[in-house]
Amino acid sequence: MSKRIVFTGGSGKAGRHAVRYLVDQGHAVLNVDLAPTDVPGVNTLYADIADNGQMFNALSTHFGFEGYETGRLPAAPDAVVHFAAVPRVLLKPDNETFRINTIGTYNVIEAAVKLGVRKIIIASSETTYGVCFAEGDKDFHSFPLEEDYDSDPMDSYGLSKLLNEKTARAFAMRSGADIYALRIGNVIEPHEYGQFPGFVADPMSRKRNAWSYIDARDLGQIVHRCIETDGLGFQVFNATNDTITADMPTTEFLAKHCPNVPVTREMGPNEAPLSNRKIREVLGFREEHDWRKYV
Repeated sequence: MSKRIVFTGGSGKAGRHAVRYLVDQGHAVLNVDLAPTDVPGVNTLYADIADNGQMFNALSTHFGFEGYETGRLPAAPDAVVHFAAVPRVLLKPDNETFRINTIGTYNVIEAAVKLGVRKIIIASSETTYGVCFAEGDKDFHSFPLEEDYDSDPMDSYGLSKLLNEKTARAFAMRSGADIYALRIGNVIEPHEYGQFPGFVADPMSRKRNAWSYIDARDLGQIVHRCIETDGLGFQVFNATNDTITADMPTTEFLAKHCPNVPVTREMGPNEAPLSNRKIREVLGFREEHDWRKYV
């Protein structure tokens, strides 16, 4: 069934692939961003997520000129997907990264909930696990990394994403809306698979990403499955592909490269250390783009 979806950050590296996937599934999408999208047929509304008035307006506006033909005021969307953010550290001062990401997420969720939207999906991050932007060489607490992990980021970006999960949980409890937070792994676009031989040759170059990744197109599928799956309340999902970015079985690889980190359950032969077991079991995710198909 076609749905009207407001997508913040649909012009970014991850967002534009997810928007394209949603459009291909027959959904109508309004992109809210500071830059245009290259997805045909998708209008971009230029707006600042850190301005709450702009977010209320963005979530209650026509998607395009065709809306004016109806003779009715614009209705709230069926779903909101919130990817807009300062996308990593070292792009803006740390306090500005934290401010934009946390206030922006609060503004988007608040506007959506108060306008009656019952499905909200937000972009969290692999950085919540605390190693990606850590100072120095930090070990993970245990493997696999699953959604009940004791997250302890020390950087402004990872901290902002962890706080955003708490914000989402609070609004889900207050409103009864479904709000799903996706801990998105290292996003790989189709043209970037040429990097993988280097990843395999230098395993420790991938430690900060937990030897895991998410194909940008598979991320689109995950967003779609979130939109189609109702009634889960607040949820956190790792958004990664199935397999480790290494040329040896996962358990053997971790024993060699992380000998002091405990493994808390039996892992699949090539299971990604940043495990996507929950999205496979709960949302029915089935990856289409295993890196081994392209390398």
